[in-house]
Amino acid sequence: MPKKPKVADGNRTRGGFKSSRHGTTKRANAAGPKADQKKAAEQREDSGKKHISAEKSRFLRGGKINPRRIDGKESVVQLIDGTFQAYNAGRLREACQLYTEKMLANDVTVGLTLTGALTPAGIGMSCLIPLIEAGFVDWIISTGANLYHDTHFGLGLSMHRGNPTESDVVLREEGVVRIYDIFFDYDVLLSTDAFFRKIIRAPEFQRAMSSAEFHWLCGKYVAERERVLGIGSKSLLSAAYKCGVPVYTSSPGDSSIGMNIAALALEGYQCVIDPNSDVNETASIVLGAKRGGGKSAIMIMGGGSPKNFALQTEPQIQEVLGIDEKGHDFFLQVTDARPDTGGLSGATPAEAVSWGKIDPDRLPDAIVCYVDSTIALPLMTSYALAKHKKRKLKRLYDKRKQNLARLKAEFAKTL
Repeated sequence: MPKKPKVADGNRTRGGFKSSRHGTTKRANAAGPKADQKKAAEQREDSGKKHISAEKSRFLRGGKINPRRIDGKESVVQLIDGTFQAYNAGRLREACQLYTEKMLANDVTVGLTLTGALTPAGIGMSCLIPLIEAGFVDWIISTGANLYHDTHFGLGLSMHRGNPTESDVVLREEGVVRIYDIFFDYDVLLSTDAFFRKIIRAPEFQRAMSSAEFHWLCGKYVAERERVLGIGSKSLLSAAYKCGVPVYTSSPGDSSIGMNIAALALEGYQCVIDPNSDVNETASIVLGAKRGGGKSAIMIMGGGSPKNFALQTEPQIQEVLGIDEKGHDFFLQVTDARPDTGGLSGATPAEAVSWGKIDPDRLPDAIVCYVDSTIALPLMTSYALAKHKKRKLKRLYDKRKQNLARLKAEFAKTL
C-alpha cells in the first residue's frame, strides 16, 4: 500500500517542528516560513518599525557584545571583563571569573597542576609565587622538570631570552642549552645537579617519603640559599615551603631531580620517593576538603601526567577505596591539546564525569581555555590579585597526617 502523505496537525508542522515554537509566531525564525519572514522584514524596514526582539529566548540571556573601547588606560580587569567577548578570549574571561568568584571562596581547596616548561620562562616568579603567597593555591602537582628549572633562580643562576632560530649545533659548541627561546649556560645544569646531590646526602633525606615531603625539605634549603644570596623570593619551592603548600610530582624519576636521586642510590644513599604515599596523600587532601564542609577545585596548566594525577584523586576515593563521593566541584584548564586525539591532556571535563572525576552537577563550573599557559596565567594572576583579597593560608602540608588519618578511617568502614 502506498504511504499516506504527512498531514500537519495542530501541534506539528511538516518536518516535525512544534508550531508553537516555529510556525505560528510573528517573530522571524530560522525554522519558519522563509518567504513570509522575508516579506515581513522588508515591510518592517519600509515602515520604519522597530526590529522584533527575540531576546526572550533562554539562549539569548548572555551579555550583549558591546565591548568597551580600548584607550590604553584600561586595567587588566577592565580589559578582560570589557573586551574579551568570544572564542578563547571569552573562555579566558570565564576562567578568570570562575577562579575569582567561586574557586577562591574560603571553603574551596584549590589544587594547581603544572606541565610544560613554565618556570624557565619566569612564570614561577611572576605568577606562581604571588598566587601561593596570596593563599590562592593550596596544593600543587608539577612535572619534576618545572621544579628543577625553578631551582636555578633560587640558586642565583640565570636564564636568558634568545632566538629560537639559532643553530643548535653552534649553541652546543658554545656550551649553551636551549628551551625553545630560553637560553642558559650548560654549567647551570651542573651547578643545580651539584646542589641537589649535596642536600640529598643529608641525614634527613635517608628514608622513603612522599614527593611533598621531599620537596618541602628541598624548599627549606633553597630558601636558605636565597637568604644567603640576598636575592629575595625567586623559587616556587621555597615559597611553597614557607607557606605550607605541599608540592607533588606525578613522575618522580622523570626529571633531573629524580636522576640525581637515582645516582645517589648507586652510592648507597637511601632517599626514595614513595608513589603510594603520593596517591593516598593527594586523595586525602580532596576528601579532607569535602568532609570539612568545603569544595575541591582543580586548576590545570597544560595537561599530561600532573592533570591525571590531580583528577584521579576522585576515582581513588570512589572506585578503589569504595568511599562515597561525587567528584571535584570546579574544573579550570588552560591547554593547547585537542580532545579528539584521545590524549588525557585534551580530555574535556564532560568526559571526566564518566570516570567520577568531576561532579556532573557542577559542569557549568567547568571551563577549558585553548590558550598558551604563558599567556593565560599572567592575565589570570593579575585579574585575581586585583579582584580578590588574600585568603588565609590553609597550610595543607602541616595537615598531611590529619587528612591521611581521615582517609584511612573512611576506608576502614568499607572493608
